[in-house]
Amino acid sequence: MKTSLLSNRALVAFIGVAVIFAIGSFAIPGFGSLFSIRAMLVLGSLLAIAALGQTLVMILGGIDLSIPFVIGFANVVFASLYGDGMPAIVAFVIVLAIAAVIGAVSGALSAVLSIHPLIVTLGVGTVVQAAVQIWTRGLPTGSAPGFINDFVSLGGSIGPFPFPWLIPFTVFITLGCVFVLRRTVYGRRLYALGSNLKAAEFALVRPVAMWATTYAISAMFAALAGILLLGFTGSSSATVGTPYLFQTISAVVIGGTALVGGRGGFIGTIAGALVLMELRTLLIGSGLSEAMVQAALGVLILALVAAYGREQHIRNLI
Repeated sequence: MKTSLLSNRALVAFIGVAVIFAIGSFAIPGFGSLFSIRAMLVLGSLLAIAALGQTLVMILGGIDLSIPFVIGFANVVFASLYGDGMPAIVAFVIVLAIAAVIGAVSGALSAVLSIHPLIVTLGVGTVVQAAVQIWTRGLPTGSAPGFINDFVSLGGSIGPFPFPWLIPFTVFITLGCVFVLRRTVYGRRLYALGSNLKAAEFALVRPVAMWATTYAISAMFAALAGILLLGFTGSSSATVGTPYLFQTISAVVIGGTALVGGRGGFIGTIAGALVLMELRTLLIGSGLSEAMVQAALGVLILALVAAYGREQHIRNLI
C-alpha cells in the first residue's frame, strides 16, 4: 500500500511534466521549440543535481538549508583557484573535499546534539557564506574551464544529438542513485533510519555516521552544482545558489519524497525539477514579472507543504 502511494506520487509528478508541457506548447509560442526544451532540460538537470542531496537527507528525516550556501562557496572558490592557475581537476577535488567536511559537520552536529537540522544547516551555511565573502572581500574573481562551459552549454551537442553532456550525465547520476538506494547497504540503512530511529539502532545502524555521511554527500552534490553553474553563467557569485534554497525542497516534495522521512527516491525528484522549470518558463512566457513568478512558486511551495506536511510518519502507518 505504502509503495503504491509513493509510486503514484512520482507518477503524478511525471504526468504533471507532460500536462504542463502540453499547456505551454498550446499557450506560448516557442514553448515546445528545441531551444526551449533544451533550456528547460539543462536548468532542470542543474536543479536535480543540487536536489539529489536534499532527497537523501529528507529520506533520512532531515532537511538541508545549507545547499545554496555550499553552491555559492563552490562556485566562487573553484573559479578563484582555477583563475589563480591551479589545474581544474585539483581545484575540483579540493572544493568537493571541503564541501564534504562542511556537510559532515552539519550532519554530525544535528545527530550528536539532537538539534533540528534546519537550524544547524542554516547556521553552518551562513558561516560558509561569510567565510567566502571575507576571503574574496566581496569581489569574486576567476572563471570556468572551457570544457565545463561546453559541458553545460545550451548550444552544446553530443554528436547528432542536440543536447549538452549535462543531460546524459544527469541520467547516469539518476541510475546510480537508484542503484545505491535500492541495492546497497547504505540505501537500506538510510530508509531504515528515516522510518524508525529506534528500530534502526537495534539493527546496529549508527545514526551519527549515517547523518554525517548523508549530509556530506548532500554538500558534495551541491558543490558539483555550483561548479556546473559557473560554466553555465560564465562568472562566479557567492549568491548564485540563492534560488535553490526552496527549489530543491520543492522538487523533492513534488517528486514524492515524504517530508517526515522514510519514503522517497531520486526519480521523482527529476520529475519535480522539470515541473518547476516548466512552470517557471510558462509563467515568464505568459508575461509575468520575476517578482510575480517568485510569488507564484512560493504559493506552490505552501500548497505542497499543506498537502504533504501533515502526513503521518511511516512508523505510525505500519
